[in-house]
Amino acid sequence: MNIAHTIDHTLLSPETTSQDIDKLCEEARQYEFYSVCVAPCWIEHAKKRLGGSKVKVVTVISFPHGNDLSSSKALASQQATKAGADEVDMVMNLGWAKEGNWSAVESDIAQVVKAVQPAPVKVILETCLLSDDQIQKACHVAAQAGAKFVKTSTGFSKAGATIETVRLMKASIPATMEVKASGGIRDLATALAMIEAGATRLGTSSGAAIISGKSTSSAY
Repeated sequence: MNIAHTIDHTLLSPETTSQDIDKLCEEARQYEFYSVCVAPCWIEHAKKRLGGSKVKVVTVISFPHGNDLSSSKALASQQATKAGADEVDMVMNLGWAKEGNWSAVESDIAQVVKAVQPAPVKVILETCLLSDDQIQKACHVAAQAGAKFVKTSTGFSKAGATIETVRLMKASIPATMEVKASGGIRDLATALAMIEAGATRLGTSSGAAIISGKSTSSAY
């Protein structure tokens, strides 16, 4: 396996500039990462910078809290794909999940899936805020709603991905779905451990350091 091809090279800081996006895209080309993951306002810029390459553009929706109107999430996702996003990472409505309103969570996800199909949708669960039972149920409703991936974390909450959580998510989804681990993946050993646990995609801002064998202090 070429680990670079599992990496969504990520830059989601609110103070990101066009120069930062240029550097992100240059690194993605250099290391042949699967994609860059950027905020919606940078989709078109990243798409242009990556022209002629195989690197895809991923964006985030309702990030990092997940509590926008479902109709707003769907519209934002649709506009993002029209702007050039190849995949959408949406944040699940955590309040609905915490109170057990799983029908609302499923509908929320399904509206985004419908808005962007056939583009893959990843559902960010923010697993550090959920119990194991809630993680399992979230995986189930994401599958029912037609999502392609479940994703551990935004990288902006109190903790990121863990090996145990990735294993639990992998065991809680059908074979047609995949797991994206994100948050706190800063070195090669951690990246490989996440893949061993069942992740097929890694969200990290430390992609270049991972490939070069260095480590960083980045949260994402």
